[in-house]
Amino acid sequence: MVRGKSKGVRGRSIWYTIAVARLLLSFTFLWAFFDKLYGLNHATKPAQAWLHGGSPTKSFLQVTQGPFAAFFHSLAGQTWVDWLFMIGLAGIGLALLIGIAVRIAVVTGTVLLTMMWAASLPITVNPAIDEHVLYIVLLWIIFFGYPNQVLSLGSWWRGSLARWRWLW
Repeated sequence: MVRGKSKGVRGRSIWYTIAVARLLLSFTFLWAFFDKLYGLNHATKPAQAWLHGGSPTKSFLQVTQGPFAAFFHSLAGQTWVDWLFMIGLAGIGLALLIGIAVRIAVVTGTVLLTMMWAASLPITVNPAIDEHVLYIVLLWIIFFGYPNQVLSLGSWWRGSLARWRWLW
Protein backbone atom coordinates (compact mmCIF):
# COMPACT_ATOMS: atom_id res chain seq x y z
CA MET A 1 0.00 0.00 0.00
CA VAL A 2 1.14 3.52 -0.76
CA ARG A 3 1.36 5.99 2.10
CA GLY A 4 -1.83 7.96 2.53
CA LYS A 5 -3.89 5.55 0.44
CA SER A 6 -7.51 5.58 1.49
CA LYS A 7 -8.89 2.32 2.69
CA GLY A 8 -12.33 0.97 2.07
CA VAL A 9 -14.56 0.80 -0.96
CA ARG A 10 -14.98 4.56 -1.30
CA GLY A 11 -11.25 5.29 -1.20
CA ARG A 12 -10.42 2.55 -3.71
CA SER A 13 -13.19 3.64 -6.05
CA ILE A 14 -11.83 7.21 -6.10
CA TRP A 15 -8.32 6.04 -7.02
CA TYR A 16 -9.60 3.63 -9.66
CA THR A 17 -11.76 6.39 -11.12
CA ILE A 18 -8.72 8.68 -11.34
CA ALA A 19 -6.72 5.82 -12.89
CA VAL A 20 -9.37 5.25 -15.56
CA ALA A 21 -9.43 9.00 -16.27
CA ARG A 22 -5.61 8.94 -16.56
CA LEU A 23 -5.76 6.06 -19.02
CA LEU A 24 -8.50 7.67 -21.10
CA LEU A 25 -6.62 10.96 -21.23
CA SER A 26 -3.48 9.09 -22.28
CA PHE A 27 -5.36 7.71 -25.28
CA THR A 28 -6.48 11.24 -26.16
CA PHE A 29 -2.85 12.36 -26.44
CA LEU A 30 -1.70 9.14 -28.14
CA TRP A 31 -4.55 9.23 -30.67
CA ALA A 32 -3.61 12.80 -31.63
CA PHE A 33 0.03 11.69 -31.98
CA PHE A 34 -0.74 8.71 -34.22
CA ASP A 35 -3.30 10.62 -36.26
CA LYS A 36 -0.76 13.36 -36.99
CA LEU A 37 2.04 10.84 -37.59
CA TYR A 38 0.21 8.46 -39.94
CA GLY A 39 -2.74 10.50 -41.16
CA LEU A 40 -5.47 8.17 -39.89
CA ASN A 41 -8.08 10.19 -41.79
CA HIS A 42 -9.71 11.58 -38.68
CA ALA A 43 -8.27 15.06 -38.09
CA THR A 44 -5.35 14.46 -40.46
CA LYS A 45 -5.67 13.21 -44.01
CA PRO A 46 -3.11 10.56 -45.05
CA ALA A 47 -1.47 12.93 -47.53
CA GLN A 48 -0.90 15.46 -44.71
CA ALA A 49 0.66 12.94 -42.32
CA TRP A 50 3.98 13.83 -40.75
CA LEU A 51 5.54 10.69 -42.24
CA HIS A 52 4.48 11.90 -45.70
CA GLY A 53 6.09 15.31 -45.25
CA GLY A 54 3.12 17.12 -43.74
CA SER A 55 3.32 19.41 -40.75
CA PRO A 56 1.40 18.45 -37.61
CA THR A 57 1.10 22.11 -36.58
CA LYS A 58 0.68 24.03 -39.82
CA SER A 59 -3.00 23.44 -40.61
CA PHE A 60 -4.09 24.19 -37.03
CA LEU A 61 -1.90 27.22 -36.39
CA GLN A 62 -2.32 28.86 -39.81
CA VAL A 63 -6.04 29.39 -39.33
CA THR A 64 -5.70 30.75 -35.79
CA GLN A 65 -7.64 33.92 -35.13
CA GLY A 66 -7.94 36.00 -32.02
CA PRO A 67 -5.49 37.94 -29.88
CA PHE A 68 -2.51 35.61 -30.38
CA ALA A 69 -2.95 34.93 -34.10
CA ALA A 70 0.29 36.59 -35.23
CA PHE A 71 2.33 34.62 -32.69
CA PHE A 72 0.80 31.28 -33.65
CA HIS A 73 1.04 32.04 -37.39
CA SER A 74 4.79 32.57 -36.92
CA LEU A 75 5.10 29.11 -35.36
CA ALA A 76 2.99 27.27 -37.94
CA GLY A 77 4.90 24.59 -39.81
CA GLN A 78 8.32 25.25 -38.31
CA THR A 79 10.32 22.05 -37.94
CA TRP A 80 11.29 22.61 -34.32
CA VAL A 81 7.66 23.34 -33.38
CA ASP A 82 6.50 20.17 -35.16
CA TRP A 83 9.09 18.09 -33.31
CA LEU A 84 8.27 19.60 -29.90
CA PHE A 85 4.56 19.14 -30.50
CA MET A 86 4.89 15.49 -31.56
CA ILE A 87 7.35 14.62 -28.79
CA GLY A 88 5.01 16.31 -26.34
CA LEU A 89 1.95 14.37 -27.51
CA ALA A 90 3.80 11.04 -27.43
CA GLY A 91 5.62 11.69 -24.16
CA ILE A 92 2.57 12.93 -22.29
CA GLY A 93 0.45 10.10 -23.64
CA LEU A 94 2.98 7.40 -22.74
CA ALA A 95 3.64 8.82 -19.28
CA LEU A 96 -0.07 8.87 -18.50
CA LEU A 97 -0.57 5.40 -19.97
CA ILE A 98 2.08 3.62 -17.93
CA GLY A 99 1.98 5.91 -14.90
CA ILE A 100 5.62 6.93 -14.97
CA ALA A 101 6.75 10.59 -14.81
CA VAL A 102 3.12 11.62 -14.41
CA ARG A 103 3.96 14.89 -12.68
CA ILE A 104 6.19 15.94 -15.56
CA ALA A 105 3.43 14.91 -17.99
CA VAL A 106 0.88 17.00 -16.10
CA VAL A 107 3.04 20.13 -16.20
CA THR A 108 4.03 19.75 -19.86
CA GLY A 109 0.48 18.73 -20.77
CA THR A 110 -0.81 21.88 -19.09
CA VAL A 111 1.59 24.02 -21.12
CA LEU A 112 0.68 22.27 -24.39
CA LEU A 113 -3.07 22.43 -23.74
CA THR A 114 -2.91 26.07 -22.63
CA MET A 115 -1.17 26.99 -25.88
CA MET A 116 -3.76 25.01 -27.86
CA TRP A 117 -6.54 26.78 -25.96
CA ALA A 118 -4.97 30.18 -26.69
CA ALA A 119 -4.64 29.24 -30.37
CA SER A 120 -8.35 28.33 -30.41
CA LEU A 121 -9.50 31.78 -29.31
CA PRO A 122 -12.11 33.03 -29.84
CA ILE A 123 -13.97 29.88 -28.82
CA THR A 124 -17.26 29.56 -30.68
CA VAL A 125 -19.22 27.24 -28.38
CA ASN A 126 -18.42 28.84 -25.02
CA PRO A 127 -16.66 32.16 -24.49
CA ALA A 128 -13.89 30.73 -22.27
CA ILE A 129 -14.13 26.98 -21.72
CA ASP A 130 -13.44 24.24 -24.23
CA GLU A 131 -12.07 20.69 -24.05
CA HIS A 132 -8.53 21.95 -23.53
CA VAL A 133 -9.50 23.57 -20.22
CA LEU A 134 -11.35 20.45 -19.12
CA TYR A 135 -8.31 18.30 -19.94
CA ILE A 136 -6.11 20.66 -17.90
CA VAL A 137 -8.40 20.30 -14.89
CA LEU A 138 -8.37 16.53 -15.31
CA LEU A 139 -4.56 16.53 -15.52
CA TRP A 140 -4.36 18.35 -12.18
CA ILE A 141 -6.81 15.94 -10.56
CA ILE A 142 -4.46 13.19 -11.72
CA PHE A 143 -1.48 15.17 -10.37
CA PHE A 144 -2.94 15.46 -6.87
CA GLY A 145 -4.06 11.83 -6.92
CA TYR A 146 -0.64 10.64 -8.05
CA PRO A 147 0.64 9.27 -4.71
CA ASN A 148 -2.36 6.93 -4.67
CA GLN A 149 -1.97 5.76 -8.25
CA VAL A 150 -3.36 2.37 -9.23
CA LEU A 151 -3.28 0.56 -12.58
CA SER A 152 0.20 1.86 -13.31
CA LEU A 153 3.90 1.29 -12.86
CA GLY A 154 4.03 4.36 -10.62
CA SER A 155 4.81 2.51 -7.39
CA TRP A 156 7.77 0.77 -8.98
CA TRP A 157 8.92 4.06 -10.54
CA ARG A 158 8.74 5.94 -7.23
CA GLY A 159 10.63 3.16 -5.46
CA SER A 160 13.35 3.07 -8.11
CA LEU A 161 13.86 6.84 -8.13
CA ALA A 162 13.32 7.71 -4.48
CA ARG A 163 16.26 10.16 -4.55
CA TRP A 164 14.99 12.02 -7.64
CA ARG A 165 11.46 12.96 -6.59
CA TRP A 166 11.13 15.52 -9.40
CA LEU A 167 10.99 12.61 -11.90
CA TRP A 168 7.86 11.21 -10.28
